[in-house]
Amino acid sequence: MGEVNIKKLASELNLSAATVSRALRDSHEISAETKARVMEMAKKLAYEPNPFASSLRQQKSKTIAVIVPEVANNFFALAIKAIEEVARAKDHHVLIYQTHESGEIESSFMTSLLSGRVDGVLISPACHVANKKYFQKVSEKIPMVFFDRDHDDIEGVKITTDDYESAYNATLHLVEAGCKKIGYLAALETLTTGKKRLQGYLDALKDNNLESMPALIEGNCENNESCRSKVKDFIAERKPDGIVSSIEELALPCYYACKELNLNIPKDLKLITYSNLAHAELLNPPLSTINQPAFEIGNEAATILFKMFSKRWYDPNITISLKSSIIKRESSRS
Repeated sequence: MGEVNIKKLASELNLSAATVSRALRDSHEISAETKARVMEMAKKLAYEPNPFASSLRQQKSKTIAVIVPEVANNFFALAIKAIEEVARAKDHHVLIYQTHESGEIESSFMTSLLSGRVDGVLISPACHVANKKYFQKVSEKIPMVFFDRDHDDIEGVKITTDDYESAYNATLHLVEAGCKKIGYLAALETLTTGKKRLQGYLDALKDNNLESMPALIEGNCENNESCRSKVKDFIAERKPDGIVSSIEELALPCYYACKELNLNIPKDLKLITYSNLAHAELLNPPLSTINQPAFEIGNEAATILFKMFSKRWYDPNITISLKSSIIKRESSRS
């Protein structure tokens, strides 16, 4: 019979090659009836697409880039898993880039992606942004979706969580557990994400007539040893009876600090943190967490990116917020 290609299918169906091609790609421009006819004939003639030739014609790489601060983080591991599932279903490969919170590394990655190496980008921005213009530059060339983290002054499609509400509710949880002097371990201060979490904490204190004490707000740590030392000094000097941690990396040092200071969690200090740590319940005591819907965020971001590819997404500047959940465990027990 010879090789069955799109021209052969078009001839058999009395359709144009362009129509058959769009039908095989599930284009919204083609009716469901025509798509069904094309798929039936393709199956009948045992048509096998040539992805390499198709990629060349469309000048598509069949690859997407995922740019994250770090892969080892439980949140990003779950988000990437979802992204890979969506990409695999769409016959795309995934390239993963780690910025290690460096704006310079981030800018370098994005510059290299402008060469056509990928069809689109999913990005969770680094804390330290070298040049925000790179975001705009890349988004003008190829589709881009921000997930988890974002910046107020950058336009684009953003998939985030209810950072303000979840921080407010976590602080309220400690208030209801009897805490009067609640500390906050801050991170991501340059991002909208961090700003909203901090504001949620501050507003919860204000609404419950508890004094907001800036001295109880800690900054980022340079490394693990630095984190442990800062957190220990913070607890020893300020003596909070409760702590809301904006990231997992600042919460775990609280366990070491309390052990060294002979403080009991939750009797002397109650603790809750943003974390998707799978083994939080195995810590001693089990850690109360604000769980972000990491897998759902990754799935939503990737799904929208592929809609942008097929021109089925028309809103260039929208923020979609998914809800986090508070898991109350022993570390914040009243």
